[in-house]
Amino acid sequence: MGRNRAFDRDVALERALEEFWRHGYEATSVAGLTAAMGINPPSLYAAFGDKHRLFGEAVRRYQETHGAFTSRALAGEPTARAAVERLLREAAEVYTDPAHPPGCMIITAGVNTSDAAVIEELRGHREAGKAAIRRRIERDAEAGLLPPETDAAALATFFAAVIQGMSTQARDGATRADLDAMATLAMRAWP
Repeated sequence: MGRNRAFDRDVALERALEEFWRHGYEATSVAGLTAAMGINPPSLYAAFGDKHRLFGEAVRRYQETHGAFTSRALAGEPTARAAVERLLREAAEVYTDPAHPPGCMIITAGVNTSDAAVIEELRGHREAGKAAIRRRIERDAEAGLLPPETDAAALATFFAAVIQGMSTQARDGATRADLDAMATLAMRAWP
């Protein structure tokens, strides 16, 4: 008969998420994870599988919590312009919130890793975000809210690059006001 878990799985997962967010995938050790999660290695493996599976679960949790502002902004505004501006403003807020590590976990957790599966997983999430921005822009172009010559793919790539730069700037110590100023400048590129 198996023993009941002596820890809160959700709390442990959030702590693992923060370790990966703070240190990246490769630099986060199992010892560091178990210390942060308040569990021993056998409990980690029993509850989450291996480090890679725990990372995948942490990334999904990030998207459902800290990173959910992206989908909310794209779905919740009447125009693509308003959605992208909200996305940038909320990124400025989330990326500089002192309650958790700075920046975006999806952007930073794979930096300096040699694990091809992690690199590809995170690239897939970033590409999906860029594709969602592109689709939102295309809808406005089709509705006549943007000039017909609007290059939705290029515009989405530009704003994805701005978001990635905002994450890096936040990790380097930029304030919310700094990132808001970046957002204001970036919105000047809107057609």
